Amino acid sequence: MSQKGSGMDRRDFFRRAGVGAAAVGMGLAAQEAAADRWVTARKHNPHEPKTGRLLQPDEVIGIGMIGVGGMGGGHVGELLEREKGGEKQQIRAVCDCYTKRQNGNRKRVKDTVGRDVETYYDYTKVLERDDIHAVVVATPDHWHAQISIDAMNAGKDVYCQKPVTLTIPESLAVRNTAYATGRVFQCGAQRTSQDFFWQAKKFIEKGGIGKVVWAQGDYGRNSAGGPNDRGGEWNWPIDPDASQDESSGENYIDWEQWLGSAKKRPFSKARFFQFRKYWDYSGGIATDLLYHLLAPMTIALGLSAPEKASAGGGIYVQHDDREVPDTFMVTLDYPEDVTLVLTSSMANRQFNPITIRGHKATIRPHDDGMQVTAEKEFAEWFTKEFGAPEIIVKNETREDHMTNFLNACRTRGAVHCDPETAYRAMAAARMGCDSWRQDEVIFWDNAKEKYVKKHPRPNRASRWPQEPEPTAT
Repeated sequence: MSQKGSGMDRRDFFRRAGVGAAAVGMGLAAQEAAADRWVTARKHNPHEPKTGRLLQPDEVIGIGMIGVGGMGGGHVGELLEREKGGEKQQIRAVCDCYTKRQNGNRKRVKDTVGRDVETYYDYTKVLERDDIHAVVVATPDHWHAQISIDAMNAGKDVYCQKPVTLTIPESLAVRNTAYATGRVFQCGAQRTSQDFFWQAKKFIEKGGIGKVVWAQGDYGRNSAGGPNDRGGEWNWPIDPDASQDESSGENYIDWEQWLGSAKKRPFSKARFFQFRKYWDYSGGIATDLLYHLLAPMTIALGLSAPEKASAGGGIYVQHDDREVPDTFMVTLDYPEDVTLVLTSSMANRQFNPITIRGHKATIRPHDDGMQVTAEKEFAEWFTKEFGAPEIIVKNETREDHMTNFLNACRTRGAVHCDPETAYRAMAAARMGCDSWRQDEVIFWDNAKEKYVKKHPRPNRASRWPQEPEPTAT
């Protein structure tokens, strides 16, 4: 049976959320105005996290699914197959604003493992249950922060789909809450579970490529044209029967609940089913796709949040009602004196391969792991150190992303995309969005963890001697 109603009016929701409708998806001033409400109440020492309750080896992990659309529905299927295979976890609750998704996933659980589950519109009802130990959050991005924070404060471990949040202040609040509560938090940036990036990290840390200079990555698709033409990226099918009318049975969408703290708007099927096209709920390419590169690159290169971002691109092909660009690129400068360049188009699938350029050698992916090629100036040194001017470092076996999370729920061990990494990747993605939307260079101060108007290291630009000013004659 579906449980509806939260006992919480809209004003109380906004008060708890800490980010008003005017702040979400808006400019830097609005984000900064919201930042204190998100962050200062949850100051933390990131080096001294608490530890949560250790589950017993034979204890079944009770899981609540919050958001069961495309990604969430995929996680439902994965977890059910794991349960069928004998793993000790169970989906015990399904929450979604769309009745049809509730019913469909409830039926999947029943058909697959023969167990009934409660369904809900209001996620707080899931968090009230003592038999729920962990939640999987796969809602639209604008809900990630509030649900994750509420879940951790309720004593639940959290697997939250990428991007970790919609804004940088929200990601800081998630990080701070994770460390303050000692809950396990895994962001669903699954490439952080690919061993290539961890092998690159080890090789770089031992000096194998010298000082890292710059790196690149790309994520390309072509979603307009051809046999699978969707007319544009994120143009997912719209259910013609979907309605905000409560009498519409399984076609009912709780629109007010879905909007949450986002700007109040009339019911829109397009916004509900194709939310990634709109700034109120998503950052488009930067947060949906490039986040897959930002998180593992942050790990491999040992990066903080970037301190400077400059973005380009536009809506070049997919001219529908979308607000986000179909082609996007961003240049990110980091305090580690590394530049990261990421490019993407939803109108061309040809890509620039991941490349990590050091002063002495370059790393690229290889079928079996990673290829490391010496710069010719350092070929003799590299050969002496590693046996040849070009080598292949093979990948090692690593836990997949969900296994890593579930094991951490039991052992309180490390996850592959922890709250700090998730925040740093979010800072990069959001700074790119802000740069594109405002058509200006964006700066971030890592020490203050806030936007600033000028480069946070003002002496950086004056490292080299300046030409003398010409004298008047």
